Amino acid sequence: MIRYALICDNDHEFESWFKDSAGFDALNSKKLIECPACNSTKISKQIMSPKVQRTDLVPAEQEWIAPASQSSELLSPEDLEMRQKLAEIRQRMTEDSEDVGSRFTEEARKMHFGDIEQLPIYGRASLEEARELIEDGVGILPIPPAFDERN
Repeated sequence: MIRYALICDNDHEFESWFKDSAGFDALNSKKLIECPACNSTKISKQIMSPKVQRTDLVPAEQEWIAPASQSSELLSPEDLEMRQKLAEIRQRMTEDSEDVGSRFTEEARKMHFGDIEQLPIYGRASLEEARELIEDGVGILPIPPAFDERN
């Protein structure tokens, strides 16, 4: 596993773990890595210093060697396929919509009551706000979450 310091095109810095460099490249080329602050998928690596343990300070009997029979795969191929499909659904749902952020509840209610033009929007609402919208008859649909690749 390798940890990278990352940055999005909005200059939000965060870290994430990957199987290897090729794993990062594959996920990033498919836009499956998202900034946790703004959901941008334009991610790049930052320069970071490696953390290397000095082997001359660790007694030989304390060295750990990973068993060769253990797999380092964290997700099955089926799980990765499901993540890919959910990411595609999320992309389709948001690509032609405006992210109104925390104003979602207010904007959705205005559109429902005809105060403003109906346009495709998405944003954030608390569970209670979502319940109130549904009770008021406002048609909303949850968007699949963006997977945090650090987990």
